[in-house]
Amino acid sequence: MLKPIAPHGGFAMQKTQNRWLIAAGAVCVHLPIGSVYAYSVLTLPLNDLHGWVKSDVTMAFSLAILLLGFSAAFLGPTIDRIGPQKAARLCAAFYALGIAGAGAGIHLGILPLFILSYGFIGGIGLGIGYIAPVPTLLKWFPDRRGMAGGMAVMGFGFGSLVFGPLMVAMMKFLPVWAVLYALAGVYGAIIFLASRVLAPPPEGWSPTPGAASQAQAATQKPRRVSADMTLKEALRTPRFYYLWLMMFTNIGCGISIISVASPMAQEMTGMTTLQAAGLVGMMGLFNGLGRFFWASVSDYIGRTATFIAFFVLQFGIYLLLAKPMAQPLFYALVLLMISCYGGGFACLPAFISDIFGIRQLGAILGCALTAWGIAGIAGPTITTRLLEHTGNYTLILHILAGAMAAAFAIALLMSAALRRLRAEAGHLRE
Repeated sequence: MLKPIAPHGGFAMQKTQNRWLIAAGAVCVHLPIGSVYAYSVLTLPLNDLHGWVKSDVTMAFSLAILLLGFSAAFLGPTIDRIGPQKAARLCAAFYALGIAGAGAGIHLGILPLFILSYGFIGGIGLGIGYIAPVPTLLKWFPDRRGMAGGMAVMGFGFGSLVFGPLMVAMMKFLPVWAVLYALAGVYGAIIFLASRVLAPPPEGWSPTPGAASQAQAATQKPRRVSADMTLKEALRTPRFYYLWLMMFTNIGCGISIISVASPMAQEMTGMTTLQAAGLVGMMGLFNGLGRFFWASVSDYIGRTATFIAFFVLQFGIYLLLAKPMAQPLFYALVLLMISCYGGGFACLPAFISDIFGIRQLGAILGCALTAWGIAGIAGPTITTRLLEHTGNYTLILHILAGAMAAAFAIALLMSAALRRLRAEAGHLRE
């Protein structure tokens, strides 16, 4: 049974298992904003309708990802202050307005209106919505913080799988601008309804009282290595910058492959256009599944060890992809790589709570997500420029492998820093 609580006007769970309703609400906030990954389905229709070239159309996507990172950084403290319910409703307003404005830009044939609406206004909505439910969800799952973060951002990873095909189906019957008008209403309604169940747990609430907590303690290591820190305190530590660089590298390399996956598959393995499209669809699935899988794994082996696994695996993957191979192996390696890409996002909230606490988790998470905004521009841009000059993918893949080696070294520095903290704290473990 649900009971209203203050101060956010949400609902408290009287039974432990009802925290899963909070998890469902978090997923439903992330699912609509994850539709940004289905953006590519707009490229050809807009070229056919108005003659807008690919570089102009993709500018809106790049701007949206950039604004996601920086709006999350600047608005993180505000989101921590106003609570998840109001933040999610603010996301609904911005994102729906951005999508509707993009539809208006298409309807009127005004490219700057399309880019400003989708990229700037919609991007702010993305940033707010991405972090709005995460701190609350981690409070409901202190025993499985990695899994909790994975559940939340899994919805973002699955957004393209749900809304990409829906957009394509709708465009068979409606003009593209009408599709965006309709989806603006759908996105806003889903996020608003999901916001109604988002609220922090009551004071003193525990998910595993008595024997259950003892069983949990026997199977999981405590991860906290410091007391709760403010954003300013976190920014004064090397640990924040190690984490930022680890995320920047994981995102930049992954999104570079995402940006060229279809042509790379066709040119390197001889896949047909249809087969390459199937690979892209499966990448969306593994992006989402990898978030839940790797975040859950991190609850047992630790966040640093999980990131080290990402970098070691991807180092080998990029070197192997640079060699001739059969299509099934290429397929498997790309899907494993994309699971690591999604897994980094999923592990990030719990990693932050491990090393900085949960006091200002939203604010610190927002600053860390600037890595996403910058990598979202840098990765595809560098990859495209290299392709224009070399005409092949081998050099790109070797550079990505080198980046993974550098990220591995940074992860070792993070591990050393956390060991020093444990030694200073005495009783705390990574």
